[in-house]
Amino acid sequence: MDGESVANVGLSRLDNPAAETVWREIYHRNDEAMASLSPEWAEAVVAAGNFRSSPQFYEFSDGGRAVLPLFTRGIGSLRYAWSPPPAWGFGGILSDGVVTPAKLESIFAHLETLPCLGVRIRPNPLAAELWAAAARPAWTSIPRLAHVVDLSGGFDAVRGRFHRNAHTNIRRARRLGVEVDVGNSEGLIDEFHGMLQLSFARWARKQHEPAALAQFRGMRRDSRSKFTTIAARMGDRFRLYVARARGRPAAAILILMDRQAHYTRGAIDEPLAGETKATDLLQATAIEDACRLGSTHYHMGETGNSTSIAQFKCRFGAIAVPYAEYRFERFPLARLDGIARGAVKRILGFRDAP
Repeated sequence: MDGESVANVGLSRLDNPAAETVWREIYHRNDEAMASLSPEWAEAVVAAGNFRSSPQFYEFSDGGRAVLPLFTRGIGSLRYAWSPPPAWGFGGILSDGVVTPAKLESIFAHLETLPCLGVRIRPNPLAAELWAAAARPAWTSIPRLAHVVDLSGGFDAVRGRFHRNAHTNIRRARRLGVEVDVGNSEGLIDEFHGMLQLSFARWARKQHEPAALAQFRGMRRDSRSKFTTIAARMGDRFRLYVARARGRPAAAILILMDRQAHYTRGAIDEPLAGETKATDLLQATAIEDACRLGSTHYHMGETGNSTSIAQFKCRFGAIAVPYAEYRFERFPLARLDGIARGAVKRILGFRDAP
């Protein structure tokens, strides 16, 4: 461990005022923080997601401190832990000092001792090399692919890296009178969630999934109350961008603004958005705001194996970033879950997005 050790490792509850103060200090001192690592985000996860917040605090021999936001569900030793839970952004660690592979390895080792059935971590893709170097043999590495826009040089430089198709589509949207509203009001949430439900139905058709099942899964993952809860906790960091054409909402995206911005959800009225190219204007507007607000990167989220999604993100200068999710389990729960899900998909004739 190169002489490094965890001087103090303990489980601190969010209702411990001192622990929450430490978390806030580390969060505000970290120049690479994402909104989904903030204490306010944890409050939203607990309030809207039916999880318990169990952040892990660490202090190293060199005086550096770190926190890993962790969320659990279950009873006693039958709990499962996530950082973060599915559909709740990126997790991992925050630190007020330099995190080395040896330090992170000691955190991995501590997490193996938690009284849980398993632990799953989805870290910031930009920290992929650090996590890969620190991972211990007991952990399974699950390959992922994200796309990220480097905002260095300011918006003029970033815009110069847009593909010509993006410029063409942005001009078309403006020529057709597409207007963009930005905020976190109840009205914008209503418009966004309405289009999200349209997207559930569209994804069901493309994936050969029963519409009722798609709506149930979508609403369970992304209910309206989830977004109103996040907006209430996150304030101005929760930013909805809604594009309107001919007085109707055509597309909307949700951005979590922070030192690293995160495009975390998108929804469209497909015919209207396709005709007006509203999505391109939305992304350009959000990227410009991220530059203006001082973000260093603009995360465009998980891409998976979809060629069409990758091409869309690359239009805005996003670079493919391979990374991994990490899983530790005492029993092969994920493998059994994968077998069950695979069987259901085969029965339904489910198809992944192209």
